[in-house]
Formats: sequence, structure tokens, C-alpha cells
Amino acid sequence: MTAPAHESHEFRAEIRQLLDLVVHSLYTDKEIFLRELVSNASDAMEKLRHLEATEKDVHSPDLPLEIHITTDKEAGTITIADHGTGMNHDELVENLGTIAHSGTKAFLDAVKETGKPPGDLIGQFGVGFYSAFMVAAKVEIHTRTWRPDGEPLVWTSDGQGGYEIEPATGDTARGVRMILHLKEDQKEYAEEDRVRHLIERYSNFVGFPILLNGTRVNEVEALWLKNKSGVSEEQYKAFYQFACRAFDEPSYRLHFSADAPIAINALLFLPTENPEKMGFAKADPGVALYSRKVLIDPSPDGLLPDWMRFVRGVVDSPDIPLNISRESMQDSALVRKIGTVISKRVIKLLEKEAAADPEKYRTFYRNFERFIKEGVAGDFTHRESLAKLLRFESSLTDAGSVCGFADYVSRMKEGQDAIYYLVGPGRDHIETSPYLEAFKARGLEVAYFTDAVDEYVIDSLGTFDGKKLVSIRQGGVELDEADAEGEPLGEEETTALCDFLKSHLGDRVTRVGKGKRLVDSPVIALVPEDGMSPQMRQMMKAMDENFKDEVKVELEINPRHPLIHKLAAAREANPELAGLVAGQLFDNALIAAGLLEDARDTVKRMNQLMEKAMA
Repeated sequence: MTAPAHESHEFRAEIRQLLDLVVHSLYTDKEIFLRELVSNASDAMEKLRHLEATEKDVHSPDLPLEIHITTDKEAGTITIADHGTGMNHDELVENLGTIAHSGTKAFLDAVKETGKPPGDLIGQFGVGFYSAFMVAAKVEIHTRTWRPDGEPLVWTSDGQGGYEIEPATGDTARGVRMILHLKEDQKEYAEEDRVRHLIERYSNFVGFPILLNGTRVNEVEALWLKNKSGVSEEQYKAFYQFACRAFDEPSYRLHFSADAPIAINALLFLPTENPEKMGFAKADPGVALYSRKVLIDPSPDGLLPDWMRFVRGVVDSPDIPLNISRESMQDSALVRKIGTVISKRVIKLLEKEAAADPEKYRTFYRNFERFIKEGVAGDFTHRESLAKLLRFESSLTDAGSVCGFADYVSRMKEGQDAIYYLVGPGRDHIETSPYLEAFKARGLEVAYFTDAVDEYVIDSLGTFDGKKLVSIRQGGVELDEADAEGEPLGEEETTALCDFLKSHLGDRVTRVGKGKRLVDSPVIALVPEDGMSPQMRQMMKAMDENFKDEVKVELEINPRHPLIHKLAAAREANPELAGLVAGQLFDNALIAAGLLEDARDTVKRMNQLMEKAMA
């Protein structure tokens, strides 16, 4: 169709509604207009590629498929040009001036019917062109269709009442050249450095060269869309350091594509350095979300679980609407599916690498164990899988060597139905604990946990492979009889001594009885099953300086120990001395348990005992 020399058109009511939405409420950040227009240019050239494969006659077939962006600070303009399909007269009217082709009416109807914020919907209807009017007082589109019989045209609008179309002069190149005459308060987008930043941020991986004032900007390839066999280690490293703004080298890499339940292309890196461990603030999410190589969000909160914030890289899904908002992304079932796929893949990667090279994984784990433990404690969906990644020393490992729960389970004794563990400040401290005596005597392995958060993490986990995790510090642990040296007190003497201790110690103990746990120690303080461990108490105090919780424990005695025999004899022969010894034994047990908070009475009593010993 040949256009008149000059024609004017009024925007339909729906277009005016749309423009008002775009300019005033559709986008949170005006800067994304460039992302939209570059994406449109890329789409037009992608269509041209397909046309060249099916059409014999394409106007100017030798033109390079490039996007040219030009800034003019003095004129206050920015120009975006491509050699894509271009538009003829009817396409200009349909695509930019009416509701027939762009989907505008459907878009507005959806907003009206659902009441959703417009940003939730725009990507479904392809109306991103109108974002130009957020920054432009006037837009000129110089275009020529790919069809051989086309003619160059100019479409002009101020985004208010309507638009004009007229023939162009001296401009016969195929494609679109869009000139944005910027508003006075938007002249920053005529600055070359500002535009370069936006290209690098949002459009760096667009599949066509982007030239800014004649210089190519996007020189790093979208490696996540390439076959792994075609990417070198040097390319992976360069991509990691560019896209993830990293200075180290990655410990592990995950490059994969998936079609179900959702189309995904991902390139993820697990770093070597952990800034949080070095004292920096909590890291932002590190996996950027793309759709068809166009950035949606560089740091999306709703994509992956918070514990995975150390992971870096790119996830690209063509199924995601280009303009999905941050708010809607957190509620999007589509995004949650992506997050589930990524999370499972990362955990499987770590599980595989830990088995293939335990020492390398040990090094990685030392730097990033807090993230994994955070996941065990807070991510119910992946808790069991993450538990396989935990590492710890135990009573059967050499100092400095570690194992996992799967290793522990493989070594469990026949009939053992629990995984035993103990939390303490270090291996040396744990191995001098009286809690270990009975377990060592029976050859039962005990896992050692030495991190301040371990008590909470293991308590959150609860079980592994159907085996209950049991702290040997707690009461209620049933053990088989074991051979031991020494003659035990008789039943009556034992009962009488336990009653004496309960009477003397009062409500500081919930129960006093004989036990099977001790070999070399006379007494042991056990935390009741519903009680709070020393580590948990420390955590509570760290969170609340006013936290107070009276220490109450169960006290078990070793009826074979010489000191217990002497205490039983002194109970009647020398009640004063027996009372001092009973108090000191109890405080010693609290010290060993890490539960003695005030040692003033302990010191005073010790002085009294030394006086009597020296008399």
C-alpha cells in the first residue's frame, strides 16, 4: 500500500489508556526503556534471519545484523537502529497506532479483570515499545520493510493525542531507526557512559552486536546457551569474572539445559572466597534471571532459597514474561519451579563433587558450611538432601579428618537405632568430656560438632536416614550393660545416696540416679530431654541480653567409682563433709557440661574442702 504524502491519526482510547499506564505506573525504573527497545530490535533481526531462509527476495540482503545506538548530548537524543524486518505503512498503523495487532486491548482487559499491577502483565502482550515515552517528549521511527516493494516511511508521535506518518527522504535502508527526543529531565540518557552502563546491565548478552557510537559494547557471549563441549575453561573463567563481578576463581561450575517442567538454560558458579566469612555484610542473591538473553533481575529475591545466596551465575528461561515485576516474581509459580530445579541441581552437584574429591570438597565446605547449615535449619524442602553435605569429626576419625552422616550410618553397630553426637567448643574439649566414657567403652561412634550454630542445626534436622539424632549430653539415652572395673554400691546404699544428693541439691536437679554412662568419672550432669543445651543457652543470651533460664539437670552417679563409695560412707559418718563434697561434685559436673554460670560458691566451697584436707 502506498501511503499518502502526509497523514495524521488519533490514538484510540485504549492506546491513550496504555500510554498513561506506561508513563505513570507501568515501570518502576524508567531506565528499562532501553532494554525494551533493544529487545525489540533483536527480535526484528531474528525474524529477518528466518525470513532469509524462506524468502527469495529480501531488500538489502547484505546489511549486517547489528544494533546501532547513538547518543547526541547537544541535541538531547538517543537513536536505536537495526536492520531487521522493518515495517510498511499498514504495519506501522497496526503495531503502533491501533489495538488490532499489539494486544493492547487484551492487556487492558486483563488489568481491568484481574486487578493485577500492570507490571505483572505487560510481558504477555508485547507492548514494550511504548516505554519510549517514559523518557521521550517525541519519538521518530524511520523504517523500511524487508519486502522489495516497500518504501521508506517516518512515524512521529509525542505520545499524547496521536501520530503522523509520511514518506521518508534519503533513507532507504531496511529496518528501523528510532530517534528519541528526550524530555528535559531525562537528558541523562543522551550521555554515552550512562547508556553503556544500561547496555552492560540489561542487554549485554543479546545475540547481535550492539554498537554504541560506533564501538561494540557486548563482547562477552551468552555462554549458558552454548554447548558445554564448545566452551573452554578460559571462556568460563572470563564469563564468571565479568558476569559475576568476581575476582577469584570458581570452586565448582554447573552448566545445563532442561526442558521439563520448564525450559531453562543455566550457567552457575560456586565461588572460592566467601565475603561473609571475611566480615562483609550479608550477600545479595547472586544468580541473575534472564529471559531470552535479556536481563529481568540481576539479584532476584524470589528465585532461590536464601541459603543459596553464595551461588553466582545466570538462569535464562524463555517461559518468563520479559517484564515480570519483582513483586509478582516472588509469587510466581513459574519462578518457584525454576528455583526448585536449580536448588536440586546445585545440591546434586555438591554431593557428586564431595564423593569424587573429598579433599577439595572439604576445602570448599570450610568456607561455605554456614550456608549449608542455614539450609538444613531453614529449608524444609531440601533439608534431607542438604544433610548429606554436612561434614564433622567423630570419635572414630583422626583429628582433622571429617566424615558425613552417610559414613556414620555405614559404621553403625547392629541394633543401633540412633546417631549419637556431642556439641562442644573443640575436639580436645569434647574428648575429655565424661559424656563420652560409656560410648567409647561400648565402641559406639559419636559425631563431634564444634560450631556455635550446630546445636540448633542438628536439632532442626532431627533425623537422618530414619535414624534419630541424639545428643549424648541429654538424659533418656538407653545403653546396654558393659563390663566395668570395680564393685558397685549395693542397691540400698545407692538409693540412700541418691536421696541424700537430691535432698542436698534441692531443685537444682530434677532427678538423681545411678547410670551406665560413666567409667572414669564419679558423676555426670545430663540435660533433660526437654531442656536447653549449653550452646542453645549461649545463642539465646547472644540474641537477648536479658535472657534468664535457671539451670536444672539430671544427675547420674557412677556406683563403681571410689569417690562415690567414700561419699556414701561419709553421708552418715561426716554429714558436713559429705555435703561439701556433694556440692563440689555437682559443680564439677556442671563445669564439665558447660552449664556453670557463677563460680563464686564453687571457689568458696573448694577453699573449705582444702582447709579440711590440710587439717
